[in-house]
Amino acid sequence: MKFRDSQPIYLQIAEYACEKILLNEWKPGDRVPSIRDLAVELEVNPNTVMRTYDFLQTSDIIYNERGVGLFVGPKASRNALDYLQNEFTQNSLPHLFRRLALLEMDVDSLKPFFDKYMKKNFKSLTSARNENK
Repeated sequence: MKFRDSQPIYLQIAEYACEKILLNEWKPGDRVPSIRDLAVELEVNPNTVMRTYDFLQTSDIIYNERGVGLFVGPKASRNALDYLQNEFTQNSLPHLFRRLALLEMDVDSLKPFFDKYMKKNFKSLTSARNENK
């Protein structure tokens, strides 16, 4: 995983975990990777993963079964979505809006690019959203 300098690594790993949940790769009740396994996978210090897992527990995204391990919580999808939406609106949108203003673009001009991206990268999400309309 390539990390950005603009945000603490443990929060970037939290975003990674939230994406796994929202993509249904980690389902409610599933055991999450151990601290050591995720640290090896992401090539980070186990203490960083521990901090991430503490954060995710506090956010009610994962929970600890003492002596058994960490698991995806029953409300993980909703809580992960809330967290990522808040993170995006607070940190990413202001930069995007500034760039749009400088480029003399508006939000409507992004729609074709967004639709193309969704069709290419998130076919299952796109079709599921269209069915729910």
